[in-house]
Amino acid sequence: MTSAAGVLLLNATYEPLHIVSWKRVVRLLTAGKVEVVEESDREIRSLSVVFRIPSVVRLLRYVHYRQPPPKVSRANVYARDDFRCAYCGREHEARALSVDHVVPKAQGGTTSWENVVTACVPCNVKKANRTPAQAHMTLRRQPTRPDRLNSLVLTFGRHVPPTWRNYVPSLR
Repeated sequence: MTSAAGVLLLNATYEPLHIVSWKRVVRLLTAGKVEVVEESDREIRSLSVVFRIPSVVRLLRYVHYRQPPPKVSRANVYARDDFRCAYCGREHEARALSVDHVVPKAQGGTTSWENVVTACVPCNVKKANRTPAQAHMTLRRQPTRPDRLNSLVLTFGRHVPPTWRNYVPSLR
């Protein structure tokens, strides 16, 4: 799972930057640009070399980087809302959820982080094409744009390698 998930790349200050492929990490290691912080249990084998795939690596020099916020997508909205309905608060599997526009598109609502929430099918049917106030429903919390640290969580949802938890504050 770790090699499929990628490798967590930390800045020199141990701040999470990116998720990169193990192939890129091998290039960075051979160029002397990173150090291995955590190893996975996966290996790469050739005829003469056995190499453990890193799970977390750290850049040796600090890099100034401004990460764009994550894109609004069904999977990212579900992950942001922790697979819980914004109206009833119950946790569901993805197949029992839908994305709901708080202010419906028919009433001028947009598809933005601040206007979309996770809703279970019964709550979404009850709300229909109305605002929560019109449907006499309340949001358990206001939808917000996730920050860049949360974008790592959004990328993998619940399938984050355990070795990353010490380096991504929102996973602790």
